[in-house]
Amino acid sequence: MSKVVVQKYGGSSVSNTDKIKLIASKLVERKKKNPKIVVVVSAMGDTTDDFINMAKDISKSPDKRELDALMSTGEMISASLLSMSLNSMGCEAVSYNAYQLNIQTSGLHGKSSIDDIDVSKIEDSLDNGKIVIVTGFQGLNDEGDITTLGRGGSDTSAVALAVKLNGVCEIYTDVDGIYFTDPRKYSQAKKLKEIEYEEMLELASLGAQVMHSRSVELAQKYNIELYVGLSCSDIEGTYIRGSKDMKLEDKVITGLATCDNDAAITIVDIKIEDVSKLFEQVAINGVSVDMISQTAPKDGKVNVSFTIAKDDLNECESVVEKFVSKENIIVDEDITKFSLVGLGMKHTSGVAAKVFKIFSDNNIAVKLITTSEIRITCAISSDDKNVAIREVAKEFNI
Repeated sequence: MSKVVVQKYGGSSVSNTDKIKLIASKLVERKKKNPKIVVVVSAMGDTTDDFINMAKDISKSPDKRELDALMSTGEMISASLLSMSLNSMGCEAVSYNAYQLNIQTSGLHGKSSIDDIDVSKIEDSLDNGKIVIVTGFQGLNDEGDITTLGRGGSDTSAVALAVKLNGVCEIYTDVDGIYFTDPRKYSQAKKLKEIEYEEMLELASLGAQVMHSRSVELAQKYNIELYVGLSCSDIEGTYIRGSKDMKLEDKVITGLATCDNDAAITIVDIKIEDVSKLFEQVAINGVSVDMISQTAPKDGKVNVSFTIAKDDLNECESVVEKFVSKENIIVDEDITKFSLVGLGMKHTSGVAAKVFKIFSDNNIAVKLITTSEIRITCAISSDDKNVAIREVAKEFNI
């Protein structure tokens, strides 16, 4: 008996009715090989951004509960249109939203996590020969309010369904796989045939926009193989799988990610005993901190620098102002987070030295740095990004 196939289509793949019809026709053909198909859809094109802009026209700080209610409607439109399209082709289909499936979530509005999904309706529909369309990106909290999962949350919805249905998961988007780095930033970037969960998780969390980091984490936890490919195309994509299932090459660097969505905050002369309290308050407000550096203590005070998402800047500044005066807060929005990832770093010395030499030779200043066994991340000026990508790619022959 063939496994359930869970497919996810991103916003660019369902951006107009012609594309939705094309996906429907491909699904009709796929159903001949795989009778049980579940499709997770994002909102059409830039619908989510349009909704956010509309909300901000109404209020500078729109109520987050109502914002989630507004944004969730985009996926409902995509799901019902795809279901209509399939039914018009003589292929039975049904769409379900978060309410109908009781997709249980917890956490803050706009950043929720999936706790559980009731798949009984999906299984009944599949048993009755229907293709099932599910709204991605959304769920219900304990109060029965609709919540959203954050940017790229439809990926997480798809993986969660694959886990619950013991299926396989295919992510379809507007790129034909995962590249060493974004080909729009470096035209000679090579496509990867496969990549290990841990490497993909690092790249996704560091700004590679092909996959949502939480979806990769979930796939790794439950060993769900992921396939990432171009919508409605026969071009071979990229598999994300465990290292035991891979033919590992002796490659030091697997991928390079850059992200321009972060800002750096430097706090001058904060009391040592207030540092832990500061980060505790930042966490309580749902702000995720990435890179952190601290100077040596002097007269009981230190300077602390850290990076956060630009979207969280106002919220974070209001927390910081409880500990120091405004003139002691320096905000730098001109940063690019530049990251190299590769399992080969575990066993190869001198990688960081090569990177720093490249930066030095090209007059690229490093503002912050953090590392792990398989990652080096630096905050550099956004103007230096393209040179850094080009020179690092050349040095490591990737």
